[in-house]
Amino acid sequence: QVHLVESGGGLVQAGGSLRLACAASGRTFSSYAMGWFRQAPGKERDFVAAISWSGSRTTYADSVKGRFIISRDNAENTVYLQMNSLKPEDTAVYYCAAARVGLHFYTPTRSDEYDYWGQGTQVTVSS
Repeated sequence: QVHLVESGGGLVQAGGSLRLACAASGRTFSSYAMGWFRQAPGKERDFVAAISWSGSRTTYADSVKGRFIISRDNAENTVYLQMNSLKPEDTAVYYCAAARVGLHFYTPTRSDEYDYWGQGTQVTVSS
């Protein structure tokens, strides 16, 4: 069982930055690939970024590539999402998720590949 708690959301002006954190419980955090998804009002939950359990590989949605950076600290059981050059269309509830995968380099991009989810944190970008 993995319990995930996100933090770091808030209100920021366009062009600004935020850093989200997701703290995980459990001693097997390092064996889970981690991902960030987001859901805007009235829209489906979309993939944002993922990192392999080894940290050796990352994958990003095209809409955030070059602006967002996902990273993890297995010693601290935490995954981060550094969000730069934020745009109003980045406004959403951001969720972190954990996926038990067998390959150290695999980065799941579909929500149904993930086993555990956090409660979400709101990010609002004003124009």
